[in-house]
Amino acid sequence: MQRYLIALGSNRWHHRHGAPRGTLAAALVALRGAGLTILAEAPVVSSAPVGPSLRTYANGAVVVETRLAPPDLLAVLQRIEAAFGRTRRARRWSARVLDLDIVLWSGGCWADPQLIIPHLHFRERDFVLGPARHIRPEWRDPLTGLTLRQLHARLTAPRPIPKPRPR
Repeated sequence: MQRYLIALGSNRWHHRHGAPRGTLAAALVALRGAGLTILAEAPVVSSAPVGPSLRTYANGAVVVETRLAPPDLLAVLQRIEAAFGRTRRARRWSARVLDLDIVLWSGGCWADPQLIIPHLHFRERDFVLGPARHIRPEWRDPLTGLTLRQLHARLTAPRPIPKPRPR
């Protein structure tokens, strides 16, 4: 069995599930319906959008267990996104009804033209690391060796105010 950390996000109203938080709850039902075993669910958080979208996101994370290899899981996630109305023709980082990303995998790293694990940008995103560290703080990034707890602490650590340079 394989374990995956999946990030969930939504910032558009869905005609059946309502606000983004309702969409994420429905996405969990869809993940289970696709045969994935959900081992842990993070609390949903609100976050500012990345890119051109102006709408606030609802973000969460889950750990799932499945026999699927990474490309097969990606196909399942993309079918779920499509069932919720997501189209891939939209501009990158635009508003979306549902976004499901594979962030980490118990098998370590994966790279092919359609999928890279670990997710390329997860180390820079509090809306991924925040929920993820609540459910699997001890999971390690296979590239840096740092735990999710450590990555989140580094990302959110207060930065000292630079001292003015003497003139």
